[in-house]
Amino acid sequence: MATRDSTDSPRRRIVEAAVELLENGGPDAVSTRAVAAAAGMQPPAIYRLFGDKEGLLEAVAEHGYAQFLERKRAQLDPLPQDPVEELRRGWDTVVEFGVARPELFAVMNRAIGRGTDAAHRAGLEILHGRVRRLAAGGWLRVDEELAAQIIQATGQGAVTTWHSTPADRRNPALLTVLRESMVAAVTRAEPTVPAAESGPAAAARALRAALPDDADVLSDAEQRLLREWLTRLAADGGAPHA
Repeated sequence: MATRDSTDSPRRRIVEAAVELLENGGPDAVSTRAVAAAAGMQPPAIYRLFGDKEGLLEAVAEHGYAQFLERKRAQLDPLPQDPVEELRRGWDTVVEFGVARPELFAVMNRAIGRGTDAAHRAGLEILHGRVRRLAAGGWLRVDEELAAQIIQATGQGAVTTWHSTPADRRNPALLTVLRESMVAAVTRAEPTVPAAESGPAAAARALRAALPDDADVLSDAEQRLLREWLTRLAADGGAPHA
């Protein structure tokens, strides 16, 4: 039986045709009639498989996330020697994808929060894994959730600014400056040692990041309570001081 992602499936042909039209002509080029013609099918097939144009665009976003995830996984180092450099590489991967494929990137960003796409969730897990390793090594300057938000916001903002700037005024140095500003905002120049003199916030962030998800020593209720305490300690004084 053919799977949903089978190379010769009608669904995949339609999605790939929509992606090609999107990247060559922008969102206005992705009409149901044009997509059906490009895929060699009749328009009713799109409504049967996707419901409407919005459903088709959500499938396009899912396709984009799957392609992006392949790139991220190909560059993933399970045991990075330098988690800060790993953060830089991950940020660059996002920005390079967005700069190279702006129309698809925009559709992917609009789809965030509207669905439960597995590829998007997997990508977020990679991001949160990077942030967790920074915290465990004492590198993190802010709370893990805030760090993830800063990383995402600066990456998306860099891509948006790049494409909204006239081509003759684009300066690659902008992307480097934004990346280094992000790194400075979420990491320390040197890792802190989780000890009393480092302050409770740094120690709590490192301990929370190092906790296993299935520790047998603590019950589920005890693990939830401990994580709640560590989260509160990590947030207290976790922001950089002026």
